[in-house]
Amino acid sequence: MADGPADASESRAERKERTRRAILDAALALAADSNLAAISLRQVAKQVGVVPTAFYRHFGSLELLGLALVDESFRSLRLMLLDVWRHAPEYRDFIDGSLPIVAQHVRENRSHYAFIARERTAGPPRVREAIHHEIALITRELSTDIARTGAAEQYSTHDIGLLSDLIVSFVVTMAERLVEDPDSEERTLAEARTQLRMLLVGALNWRSREPGGGA
Repeated sequence: MADGPADASESRAERKERTRRAILDAALALAADSNLAAISLRQVAKQVGVVPTAFYRHFGSLELLGLALVDESFRSLRLMLLDVWRHAPEYRDFIDGSLPIVAQHVRENRSHYAFIARERTAGPPRVREAIHHEIALITRELSTDIARTGAAEQYSTHDIGLLSDLIVSFVVTMAERLVEDPDSEERTLAEARTQLRMLLVGALNWRSREPGGGA
């Protein structure tokens, strides 16, 4: 029970965070075979071992709990990808640097990625919007780093955005495949790497009509 006897040295803030963590984990577990919309607040509270009113001390609704899970799922991934991209000498190096990072993150946070894969299409509206916002944010950050490598000399800003969107879409698909079939990680990574390199063959030979400007 999350609100059971606590260690005397545990502060009130630590107990609160422990219960919050237990609520998040319970929601992930309960939604594993369906989605967030199919579970109830009472189910989550019962799983954690708290009364429903205790749930509201941490989250105003199941939808807000879902938003917290979205934020938790993407925050560390974005930081790791940014670190890779900002140390990549050329934008083609983003592929070899990014794919192992994503695979590792899926491996270590499989329940979160399974949650994202389900809720991206079947979740409550605000949760779906939050997931799409996070993916769009990663896409914009990738665009910024591609431009930093000098690609702006041959691509328009619009085309850099299109290229970034293609790359991120491939990576999202790869992550979902890793969730569905974790035993095929090596093959999935190899296929995604090949697909993205094929994409870049065309990208490297593309010249925007107005480099550095509009479409």
